Amino acid sequence: MIKNYSYQNNQPSALISTKIFSLAPGYLSVAPMLGITDRHCRFFLRQLNTNVLLYTEMITTGALLFGKNDHLFYHDAEHPIALQLGGNEPNVLARCAKLAQKRGYDEINLNIGCPSNRAKNGHFGACLMTEKNRVAACISAMHEVVTLPITVKIRIGIDKQDSYAFLYEFVDTVSSLGGCKTFIIHARKVLLNGLSTKENREIPPLDYDRVYQLKKDFPNLRLILNGGIKTLNDIQTHLKKLDGVMMGRAVYKNPFILAQIDSKLSGNVNPLISQMAVIEAMLPYIKYELSRGTALFHITRHMFGLFQGLPGAQKWRRYLNENAHRSGANTDVLIKALSYVQY
Repeated sequence: MIKNYSYQNNQPSALISTKIFSLAPGYLSVAPMLGITDRHCRFFLRQLNTNVLLYTEMITTGALLFGKNDHLFYHDAEHPIALQLGGNEPNVLARCAKLAQKRGYDEINLNIGCPSNRAKNGHFGACLMTEKNRVAACISAMHEVVTLPITVKIRIGIDKQDSYAFLYEFVDTVSSLGGCKTFIIHARKVLLNGLSTKENREIPPLDYDRVYQLKKDFPNLRLILNGGIKTLNDIQTHLKKLDGVMMGRAVYKNPFILAQIDSKLSGNVNPLISQMAVIEAMLPYIKYELSRGTALFHITRHMFGLFQGLPGAQKWRRYLNENAHRSGANTDVLIKALSYVQY
């Protein structure tokens, strides 16, 4: 059942219908994606699933503490929501963690998997996999100042340090010395030299068995799998052996899968959310954001894949892409684009 929205304190507030799932909270999450999972994307995805855990884009500690923008802003409707941080200094991360807790975030995640040149040059992200003690100190420092869950997102290896023993030692150290109880594991190693960020998401082979083995060796830790998960069958397969799954670009290309997952996995008899119900829920949000000066395209670009696989989906995407960025574009553009879809 789709949410209804009222306007309080000058922003939408969710009136969420209570739904009971047999699935553990957080069993499914949408990956933090730079340039994608901004607040508009997260609000849109929330219309499709009330259970999924949403992540911010990675925010560096410097941007959070010294940037001009309010990087922590989100709508209440986005809960449950996790803040992903990029950084390497325990005391600085602790300061950021306190800000996140004050703003009401549900989880803080430390990025130890980003392979970008920016992360490499700033000495955060994936390069920290070679510094397990520093990572443990970062997690511990945040635990000392907040009560929120502190998690890490990692790879299974880095460059030539890609043995199972290397991964085991990293998890053992960060969990025992840092107190981290949840690891989100992209089941590919990262190659910092020779591959682009995009190539690091696709070229190093996936090794799910390594993550499965990690769960056997650390049964008391919560392990979430990321990488190459695209279908309901994929999710079902991995949940038999792990505590959760994280999906990324597969959800962005076909977001309506979020409206189907809970029902199919839990046997929930509630009718599935329809694409039209999602559009209806987004309209007041879009009108509100337009009144604040937000450009329509900043919101609708996240909605391109809503009708994936349906007749007229390509025309829907094309019309939005060509018209939503125009000066003065409003919800009429969305309604017109909708006329091309057969659903």
